[in-house]
Amino acid sequence: MDAINDFLSAMLPYTEWAMLILLIGGGIFLAFYSKFMPYRYFGHAIAITTGKYDDKNAKGDVSSLQALSSAVAATVGLGNISGVAIAIYMGGPGVIFWIWITALLGMVIKFYSCSLAIMYRGEDSEGKIQGGPMFYITHGIGEKAKPLAVFFCLAGLFGFLGVFTANQFTQTFVNVVKPDENLVQLGKFNWKLIIGIVLALITSFVIFGGLKKIAKVATAIVPFMVLIYFLAVAVVMVMNASEIIPSLKLIFVEAFNFKTAVTGGFWGLVILGVRRAMFSNEAGLGSAPMYHGQSKNDEPIREGLVAMLGPFIDTIVVCTLTAVVIILSGAYLEAESNGIIMTLIAFEKSLFGMGHVLLMVIVAAFALSTLFTYSYYGVKCLSFLTNAKIGRFFNWYFVGTIVFAAVASVDLVINLIDLAYALMVIPNMIAVLWLAPKVNKAAKEYFVKRRHERT
Repeated sequence: MDAINDFLSAMLPYTEWAMLILLIGGGIFLAFYSKFMPYRYFGHAIAITTGKYDDKNAKGDVSSLQALSSAVAATVGLGNISGVAIAIYMGGPGVIFWIWITALLGMVIKFYSCSLAIMYRGEDSEGKIQGGPMFYITHGIGEKAKPLAVFFCLAGLFGFLGVFTANQFTQTFVNVVKPDENLVQLGKFNWKLIIGIVLALITSFVIFGGLKKIAKVATAIVPFMVLIYFLAVAVVMVMNASEIIPSLKLIFVEAFNFKTAVTGGFWGLVILGVRRAMFSNEAGLGSAPMYHGQSKNDEPIREGLVAMLGPFIDTIVVCTLTAVVIILSGAYLEAESNGIIMTLIAFEKSLFGMGHVLLMVIVAAFALSTLFTYSYYGVKCLSFLTNAKIGRFFNWYFVGTIVFAAVASVDLVINLIDLAYALMVIPNMIAVLWLAPKVNKAAKEYFVKRRHERT
């Protein structure tokens, strides 16, 4: 495993600058190019999500709310709990500021990419409607761009694995339950391997049921688990109200710290923020368009506005809450290891010594919902490269890698995901920027039509 980790580490510097330019530069361009339109219609986006504009006769398999819930289920998870901890561990509190900036730009990127997912739908080999980067690349730009779509899907076969989730949940269980100490009567076992096998079995019961079953389970789990997490964080904040403002102030002060210990100094801090933000909300990655492309919605702009809410919920809200708890508890000064341990320390210190147990329950729900939804992305990638029948075999590969990830090192898992994500961003963002004029034209027509409907 060390050799694999060394190779991944060596490859990362060659891709992270392309990722930084495309996400930050591309996001800024799209924000100005759209005249900040997605942000201005934030309220309308919420109204669409409530089902006010649902069309039962529209093409697709799931509602816009189900698509958003499934996409958020894949992002509101361990990226928000341990991903934020990893960012603070590696770059200090200031990295959160750059996560915010990337998330704000991610909102407009998701608006464009998920509008394109409806605008340029395709069909798989079984005649079922599909959406996503591979389809708006080939149908929007043309067949000449198919190598970009193939490149995206090949990277997706590694990026859309549940390795980070399985790894971090295993760490959480082992550090909270301490099975070698508390379950000694059961004997000495490789508990990480056992946890990986159990996770793989539970995941298989859902993911082999297809998109509708995944969407149904995600819609049931996501709102509940987010509510519980919010309540836990709210209690911590109320008990430490005097530390909230200083914690937020520290984020802004450290955001421009040129003497940071992060490799690469200031720009290293920015790149780290972009990496963790993309891992948290997946804006620019091209995953959410796969779900939103399946929505029962024939209006691209509506779906784009719904998708825009994802980064806001996931990063601006949830990641910020996690970061504040970690900072005000002082856990970021105590943790000696990378990953979820820092967040466990923060919750244990802040919630009467039992917060880490509550966090383990929350992490279990987050982990399962993420595993359920992530497999679908990989199925679509393999289906595009081959056909729908072969594509379903990705689920077997996905389940197998859960067991591998449970026993792998944190560094190996992080490097694998970071490299795969950076490679996926490149073709996706090229397509989004190329096709942005099409979205602007559709948006102009949509809002003119809305004004006429109201008069």
